[in-house]
Amino acid sequence: MKKSLPALSLGVGLLAAAAGAFAQEAAPVAAVVVEAVVQTAAPVAAAAEEVAKLDAGDTAWMLTSTMLVILMVIPGLALFYGGLVRSKNMLSVLAQVFTIFSLITVLWAIYGFSLTFGGEGKFYGSFDKLFLAGITPDTLSATLATIPEYVFVAFQSTFAAITVALIVGAFAERMKFAAVMIFSVLWFTFSYIPMAHMVWGGGLLAADGALDFAGGTVVHINAAVAGLVGAYMVGKRIGFGKEALPPHSLTLTMVGASLLWVGWFGFNAGSAGAANGIAGLAFINTILATGAAAVAWIVTESLHKGKASMLGAASGAVAGLVTITPAAGFVGPMGSIVMGLIAGPLCLWGVSGLKRMLKVDDVCDVFGVHGVGGILGAILTGVFCAAGLGGVEPEGYNMAAQVWVQFKSVIVTIVWCGVASFICFKIADVLVGLRVPEDAEREGLDITTHGESAYNR
Repeated sequence: MKKSLPALSLGVGLLAAAAGAFAQEAAPVAAVVVEAVVQTAAPVAAAAEEVAKLDAGDTAWMLTSTMLVILMVIPGLALFYGGLVRSKNMLSVLAQVFTIFSLITVLWAIYGFSLTFGGEGKFYGSFDKLFLAGITPDTLSATLATIPEYVFVAFQSTFAAITVALIVGAFAERMKFAAVMIFSVLWFTFSYIPMAHMVWGGGLLAADGALDFAGGTVVHINAAVAGLVGAYMVGKRIGFGKEALPPHSLTLTMVGASLLWVGWFGFNAGSAGAANGIAGLAFINTILATGAAAVAWIVTESLHKGKASMLGAASGAVAGLVTITPAAGFVGPMGSIVMGLIAGPLCLWGVSGLKRMLKVDDVCDVFGVHGVGGILGAILTGVFCAAGLGGVEPEGYNMAAQVWVQFKSVIVTIVWCGVASFICFKIADVLVGLRVPEDAEREGLDITTHGESAYNR
């Protein structure tokens, strides 16, 4: 036993020495591994922090864009439409646009935002964000990660409001105020919200790859089809086709068109969601397409009628704005000019030849401008977004395939909106009736509906 103790001590010593050597050798290896893990994780954490970080420039631009879109509606759209109707109905148009804007922005906060951006269904979102639940001043937008959620909610509320307000120009001067309000609530719920979700909220058309930068389908075609259906269901104005029913103030229409053009920079460039290069692209396209369409309209008009009118210039500008809306952040500047040059003459035909073919009393040419221009813009987006034409191609782009996707999105919008609009108008008709009495229409809606007059006599 005594002889074995030295051997045992020697063995233990050798094991201790081996363990110490192993530890000294393993320590640098462990340090390298830990350092590698830290170095790998650092960029990931930094990227996550960058994605979730509020950007003051983006936020300021989106707040400004929201105010610009509000300017489009009140007073821009209200004055544009108000000048196109007769003086005895001026206030009725102003009241309808102003009240619709007020009503829809409230409904948007209550349930519209949640049903549009709160889920992943094909046609609707969810009720997860009902009453803006879960949103605080510190919440960043899930869609635009560099701005507060409240700013995104506010920006999108103006799109909902102007879309509904656009419709009133088609049946102006003859529809009951109560019926307009009932229809607006129903149509917002069953046509605007599902179309916005399908295109922008990750729904059916988004999954199909449809491109709509700022609302060619969601806003313009949607509103235009509703206006066309409404014009048919309400019926023609007394004297339509038998006597002249001219606009009472092209001055106000020009002022309204100018405010629309200025506000549209928020509409289009704001849809970039940030103060970046795509916003700059949308901005310049909103200048170029609009100018090209205005010039093309008045040149065509002068060749056809011998005179270039102020109304033609204003209408041409709006036609250009409508046409470039779905394409603003996807096409190059030269492509936007070409789109404007096509839009001017085509929409001129829309408010003249097509309008006569449809035999409809669309007072402010909602379908002729917003419908025709919206369809044209939606389809040409699939063409001019090609990189070879100066555009910004989506991943895996093929021109023929993209044009087909765009065409399908137009058809879905027309069918969905047409059916939904008919049902909404019919419900309003059953509840309160659509049209004012004949004597009220003759006297004018300003006095008979609102008890006031736009002008002192």
